[in-house]
Amino acid sequence: MIDLGKIKQLRQSTGAGFKDCGIAIEKAKGDLDKAAEILRVKGISKASKKMSRIAKEGVIAVTGNEKKKSIIEINCETDFVAKNDDFINFVKEVSDINYSMNSNLEKLKNSKMKNSKSVNENLVLLISKIGEKITLGRAKTFNQIGSKNFNYLHTVVKDNLSKLAVLVSLETKNDSEKLKTFGKQLCMHIAASNPLAIECSNIDKETLDKEIRLISEELKNTGKSDDIVNKICLGKINKFKDDNSLLSQPWVMEPKKKVHDIIKKLNIGDLKINDFYRLKIGE
Repeated sequence: MIDLGKIKQLRQSTGAGFKDCGIAIEKAKGDLDKAAEILRVKGISKASKKMSRIAKEGVIAVTGNEKKKSIIEINCETDFVAKNDDFINFVKEVSDINYSMNSNLEKLKNSKMKNSKSVNENLVLLISKIGEKITLGRAKTFNQIGSKNFNYLHTVVKDNLSKLAVLVSLETKNDSEKLKTFGKQLCMHIAASNPLAIECSNIDKETLDKEIRLISEELKNTGKSDDIVNKICLGKINKFKDDNSLLSQPWVMEPKKKVHDIIKKLNIGDLKINDFYRLKIGE
């Protein structure tokens, strides 16, 4: 007969289910260390089978301060798991490590967590315990010298975890409340307006080429002359650039003005938007 005390002990040390612990102890003939090894191998097997599934839920975590901020996305399959305490605790600790590793995911995966196991090892154990595919997604760190970093969390799950998050890096020596308010509001604007780049000239060429192809296809069978089609195409692509460039977008808090108008109104001479990063679960 299997010792229930050993099953409880193995469950506490591995996080595995009651049935799995019982089978492992039986195979290991009561040796808890061997049983833990069996569960680990089984966990890796279970995890590898789940990696072919789609993980479009999860949370985004932000860690840091005004001088340095990091953001990381960790995905799972269902919203239910995204609110699970084991998942949330894992994400919080990984977010702290991501901050320390400057979003170098390879270094992050091999970094030790509080239990002395690597992030990768803990990921496998978590997949085995929860029963869903869990993956480390996109990550970014802003820590440029002379910059002030701001963030905004939308649809907060818990504490520093949300479904949508934005980081903004502003370069200036100004430290006024006016600047801090603008930094926060700019993050909110980016969350709502989803720009592709700071300026028109920064929009990726591949994105523009794709948009030009779509517009040309749309106008192809209108019966208009090539000259007219080219003019319409140029107008549409210029509008696409304006709509997707941060500085030329209508300011969310005051839509009659553009973002560059708001910056000018602030009258902070050395203010410059260095960078921004927007992450949304499922995109």
